[in-house]
Amino acid sequence: MGRAAQRNPSLPASRASQMATHAPSRAYHRFVVGILSVTLSFIAPGNAAASDKVTLTESTVTWSTVKYATSADNGFIDGSLDKSTIIDRTFRTRVLENRYLKATLVPEFGGRILSIVYKPTGHEQLYRTEVGVPYGMMAGNFYYDWLMVYGGIFPTFPDAEHGRAWPRPWDFKVVKESAEEVTVSMSLRDDLAYSAAPAQFLRGSTGIEATYFVTLKADRAALDTRVVLKNPQDKSVDYEYWTCTTLAPGSDPKNPRTTGGAEIIAPIEAYTTPAWSANLSESDKGLGQGRHRFEKLRHFRNWPTMGIAYAAPDMQGANFWGVINHDNEEGIIRIADNKVTRGLKMWTWGFPSFTNETDARKEPNEVRPYIELWAGVSDQFFHRARLPVRGEVSVAETYSPTVGMSNVTHANENILVNLSAGAAGVNLQFFSIEPAAPLRVTLTHGDAILFSEAVTADPKNGNRISATIPSGGGDQVRLTIRTVEGKELIAAETRIK
Repeated sequence: MGRAAQRNPSLPASRASQMATHAPSRAYHRFVVGILSVTLSFIAPGNAAASDKVTLTESTVTWSTVKYATSADNGFIDGSLDKSTIIDRTFRTRVLENRYLKATLVPEFGGRILSIVYKPTGHEQLYRTEVGVPYGMMAGNFYYDWLMVYGGIFPTFPDAEHGRAWPRPWDFKVVKESAEEVTVSMSLRDDLAYSAAPAQFLRGSTGIEATYFVTLKADRAALDTRVVLKNPQDKSVDYEYWTCTTLAPGSDPKNPRTTGGAEIIAPIEAYTTPAWSANLSESDKGLGQGRHRFEKLRHFRNWPTMGIAYAAPDMQGANFWGVINHDNEEGIIRIADNKVTRGLKMWTWGFPSFTNETDARKEPNEVRPYIELWAGVSDQFFHRARLPVRGEVSVAETYSPTVGMSNVTHANENILVNLSAGAAGVNLQFFSIEPAAPLRVTLTHGDAILFSEAVTADPKNGNRISATIPSGGGDQVRLTIRTVEGKELIAAETRIK
């Protein structure tokens, strides 16, 4: 931006104080402008960061599992499990990287995004297991009648409960590669038919073709994805689609895990549980018709055991959800059109998976500390949708880290916002997905301008603005964030409580 933000001439005159910083090329200022207090960062003159570029490289990752064996069609071979023996498996990876993100993809095992490291903090956003342990054998819960969690973000179809594609290799292609953008795809056709699948799963193969596009752009601190499902046949097919995310934001990249400070961030008021998970709701107020207020269960520490909770009745069009780790106020938020993916399924092993965690290499166990959030085209598992003749479904998603935010109230592919107002004033926290781009932030209350400044977002520490609200002007505060050229990036309102 090249200069510090100027005081809005419509506000009263005041004093300003400068805060010291350890960042050599960045000046931090706190302004107390009559009714206003703000902490923002500004690029010092002559030290603007060079234009970003995106790279795509190949590497490998080694993952340990206990010893086991499967048949040619992925069925678990009875008697093959040996938890006393740990073996290593090596996968070829593709790494997308810019100045903000390092994303690692593993096409060979479920077409997944295994890791998203947010470089300004150096922290991991996704969970992955240290040692994979097969479980659920012959329990009738999963398509292949067993499961093993690796982690990350990955598409699941055409059935519920992790589907059929999670242990399969996906075809990898480079769609676009330039200094400004890298887009790759991972694809798989459902020609899979496991003869011993439990009765609740679809019979035979559906023929659905799935392509998972992953994009990283220059100067963008978020990963953009899009899954496209196609039915190439002359008949409609029943199916389920869910994006599975295993989240552990703000983690040590070498040892990712969800902590006791983690909170599920979702703009929903109620949830339901299957009958076998009813104990999850014991601490939340009942709202009738099997629904419970989504209050205590937001917090990982309040999950007594493993279980499932569904947004009730569904996401109702809300366009984001995710997890914030309040131990360091880092988060990962998924932004999408949830009119397409209307379902939100929440799962954890329970908080004891954190408090009673064992050494994964000495005592291999499937019970681990992570939060699993799912986005589905239906409201619950085993509630199927239908893909029409020659039909296509497209699910676009943006996965954005957050820093310095305790909540998210509004979000889109440009900006994430936490906006609240009360008797003490208005408080704004925000995260810009293109942090280097100068912004114009405006807060108004009726005709009064509470704040209107050109700012450059701080990608490491986050951005916070607070202001006292004058009397009169109604009970709403309005926020608008624009580019300096005037293009609106996000607008939001909040009621004064």
